[in-house]
Amino acid sequence: MDWKTAIKGFNAYLMLERSMSANTLAAYGQDIEKLATFVQMESLDKNPLQIKFEDIERFIHWINKIGLGARSQARIISGVKAFYKYLLLEDLIDDNPTELLEGPKLQRKIPDTLDVVEINMILDSIDLSHVNGQRNRAMLETLYASGLRVSELISLRISNYHPEEGYIQVIGKNNKERIVPIGGEAIRHINLYLEHYRPHTSEIKPGAEDILFLNRRGNHLTRVMIFHIVKQATMAAGIEKIVSPHTFRHSFATHLVEGGADLRAVQDMLGHESITTTEIYTHLDTHYLRETILSFHPRNKKQDSFVYS
Repeated sequence: MDWKTAIKGFNAYLMLERSMSANTLAAYGQDIEKLATFVQMESLDKNPLQIKFEDIERFIHWINKIGLGARSQARIISGVKAFYKYLLLEDLIDDNPTELLEGPKLQRKIPDTLDVVEINMILDSIDLSHVNGQRNRAMLETLYASGLRVSELISLRISNYHPEEGYIQVIGKNNKERIVPIGGEAIRHINLYLEHYRPHTSEIKPGAEDILFLNRRGNHLTRVMIFHIVKQATMAAGIEKIVSPHTFRHSFATHLVEGGADLRAVQDMLGHESITTTEIYTHLDTHYLRETILSFHPRNKKQDSFVYS
């Protein structure tokens, strides 16, 4: 089996069996093509089924030598490991040459967040007398209330909005649906928008009839427009931090964890496949951690006093 055939089969597997997005498929394909390029450059004269652990080690040294950063190296290693797991599943190889392979240790980047006061300042800075003011307020309230991704916000449907029950149905990555609670303030502003502003939108374009938040031309909003709205509100609030729609998502998760929410519940609300992704939101201040330990660690709890007779 040559490299081209193996990569084609790998892509088909990722698409059909793993339901990966087009961007992820392209990234994985590029990772394996780098390995194939290295094999050709080194004149190893090996097809993918003949690669050994020593060859993979030399490849890792090569991508490090050409100056790729730790995160890029980690992603490439992840792609190569997935490729050889696929070949093993297909019974094309007997031994996985990447089984003992370790990637570079990465320092987890803690996402930027806003505190509650800053969130309120941004929300209150929105001019509700502006033609799109109520819509913008409702959108940012929703971002913070439910921790949505931008793509999830702009594709949110009226039919998936259930204010009486207090939740929304969200279509997330890989077309996976999840149920997310939504708070009273977000519901109030969404309802105001639906009752008094959305009906006056220009003729709604075909295919956008069920979309909750629309632009002035009655069509879908774009990701760029949401970034612009957040930037304008942040500037109006006088906050100098770099704030994006994702900052609201990070703040939502951080404030929940700081408030004592179960990490598994936060994982479900964010739509993370792995709990390790959610664990990044445990970057809590030392005061909170100290209070948690003092309150819940069994050796720190006050012992009942006993009276001995």
